[in-house]
Amino acid sequence: MIGDDFEVSDATDFPELPEVEETGETFFENAMLKAVAVGRRIGGLVLSDDSGLEVDALDGRPGVYSSRFGGEEGNHEMNNARLLREMAGRGGRSARFRCVMVLARDGEVLEYFEGEVDGRITEVPRGEGGFGYDPLFVPAGFDHTFSELGPAVKNQLSHRGRALAKVVDWLKTHDV
Repeated sequence: MIGDDFEVSDATDFPELPEVEETGETFFENAMLKAVAVGRRIGGLVLSDDSGLEVDALDGRPGVYSSRFGGEEGNHEMNNARLLREMAGRGGRSARFRCVMVLARDGEVLEYFEGEVDGRITEVPRGEGGFGYDPLFVPAGFDHTFSELGPAVKNQLSHRGRALAKVVDWLKTHDV
């Protein structure tokens, strides 16, 4: 519960929901596709997100393809290996994790929210914790990767956490 006003569920509470294909070209488009599709099926408020890594030297890639950048959905080792191959010999290692959350009601978009954390890509993986690109991403103001920093620090800096904080603030000021 968030206060006394909301009961929070996640997609696993609705096993009958079909997988929503992420065919959008932006994080917003993919988050919107999911929020609208799920909202039309279950009604009420639905919050969805799409997130990923944007690397400046790669013109924003992997972006919406972050989870399948290496060729296999969710294979973190392949994703990291491809990222390092493509970064080899390039100047500039600036990057950011970006998250877009879309809030919809009954399949109609109410608002969207963005969160990001800037940083840079290392030349080799560092650390054992985390997932995805965490062994390669050093957040701005730090000398260690998300993997090295651990979940408590990562959660304080998280792009998803930043977007979700905006959702909560919006909900406090809007009658939904």
